[in-house]
Amino acid sequence: MNRQPSRARILDAETRSERTGLTSRGTDDIDPGTPVGRRLVLGILALGAAGVAAGPQVSRALGRISGDLSAHDPTGLSSLIPGNGFRYYSVTDGFPYRPPSTYRLRVTGNVSTELTLTLDDLRAMPRTRLTRDFQCVTGWRVTNVHWEGVLLSALLDKAGADSDQHALRFFSYDGAYTESLTMQQGRRPDVLVADTIDGQPVGRRHGGPARLLVAPMYGYKSCKWLSEIRVVDSVVPGYWENLGYDVDAWVGRSNGRSDAPTS
Repeated sequence: MNRQPSRARILDAETRSERTGLTSRGTDDIDPGTPVGRRLVLGILALGAAGVAAGPQVSRALGRISGDLSAHDPTGLSSLIPGNGFRYYSVTDGFPYRPPSTYRLRVTGNVSTELTLTLDDLRAMPRTRLTRDFQCVTGWRVTNVHWEGVLLSALLDKAGADSDQHALRFFSYDGAYTESLTMQQGRRPDVLVADTIDGQPVGRRHGGPARLLVAPMYGYKSCKWLSEIRVVDSVVPGYWENLGYDVDAWVGRSNGRSDAPTS
């Protein structure tokens, strides 16, 4: 069912979210620094509107600027600046962090063998590379993102997921965020547990050291700061679905949007 999420519910949720960004698609552990003023953000927003007509190079530059500004922007207006760059969201008070050396990913639930994997364990498994656009349900898009990681299906096979189970749940180590997929969706060849983005390790604000990538769906399905994959018998709506977003979040075919597909 394609429906538009309740605007009031989304705004209420977003008041609890911290927006931030970074200067590139790689390293992202930056100091938030001093807040910028509303007037400056509005001025660059106007520049952004002109930049859309000026071409892709200007658009990419504005995307980087909006990422920088959003780390210092208490107004939230910087998320409206157009451009080919990530915007970053957290549903908690900040961005959680697990050092790569202590990171663990658990595969649990209805499996023959529960797994606890280190980052080295993930990197020792067969690797898959994908280049896909990344589309947020709020409208922004980042083109040609290079992802690398392990197929989710490979992890399910390694754990021996029960064949009569129909769904998957995903948990973030932020302690708040959850997501879900059907088993059929999770076994697609464009669904990864990703630890590399654009040739660099997935950093803190991208949801690292490892995160989910559900390439054909809107970004909220790609659970960041991934800590657990649980095999279950039926779909349980995740964080944003409980606030009105669609459970089956295909890009261009859900949430009342008509974006071009990403996969």
